[in-house]
Amino acid sequence: MTDEWARPVVHWEIQARDPALIREFYAAMFNWEIGTGRVMSIPPGVGGPEPGPAGHILPSDGPRVVLYIQVRQLRESLERAVALGGTVLREPFDIPGGPTLAGITDPEGNQVVLVQQ
Repeated sequence: MTDEWARPVVHWEIQARDPALIREFYAAMFNWEIGTGRVMSIPPGVGGPEPGPAGHILPSDGPRVVLYIQVRQLRESLERAVALGGTVLREPFDIPGGPTLAGITDPEGNQVVLVQQ
């Protein structure tokens, strides 16, 4: 037996060409209280999965990291994303035995998957 253990995701960041624009998008989209300055801190939310977020790796046409963010109402969230300068990538769809998801991008094209609460 080894003393090795799975290393969990302990932090994430969104890099942007226009950080102020992206700050406004995520603050309005998800009700996040985002700090100011060169490094804009985003505190952890409440109500997420316990013991913490899990992930997966899948084939794609290019490298990227995608955030999965929980929302209460997918339709309202899709409308809000468009109003804030994002785009809808994928309309809501059900995962068999799992949640309902939808895909958007932020104003700079970063992909975000919305997860129905």
